[in-house]
Amino acid sequence: MPHRNLFKKILFCTDFNSDALQAFYYALNVAQGNEGSELIIYHVIPEPEAQFWNSYIYEVDDVDKKAEQDIAKVIDETYLQRIPEGISCSVRTAMGNVGEEILEISRSEDIDLIVIGRGAGANMINRLLGDFVKKLIHKASCPVLVIPEGKNPPAES
Repeated sequence: MPHRNLFKKILFCTDFNSDALQAFYYALNVAQGNEGSELIIYHVIPEPEAQFWNSYIYEVDDVDKKAEQDIAKVIDETYLQRIPEGISCSVRTAMGNVGEEILEISRSEDIDLIVIGRGAGANMINRLLGDFVKKLIHKASCPVLVIPEGKNPPAES
């Protein structure tokens, strides 16, 4: 069939918010439905937070290493332990502008599909996230699957 296995590299972007786990299940479902695909779990530490850590906590030894360990632990407990055997998976992290980093990795690693949670609510951060997702959809060189908060994940097969 000509339309099977379209998504060989699936980039799941997480900020660890409530909608991220729902988006993860969609990404996992796509990976399971595309034989031989790779699921890449990606977390970007936003630039303002990166600047805070670099500017104010420089006196703490190995702060970046500690942050990486904390992120790795959350990724392991939240996502990796839920991935069934046989699904190829890797983890990437970056520090910088979230949108630019996602676009960069999607191009440099020839990503076939980006999966991301939309976020919800009316506060300033969520309004900015909404704008971010719109920009991502317009600038990405591959399809973007945006999962709204509260959307139930696909049924497990």
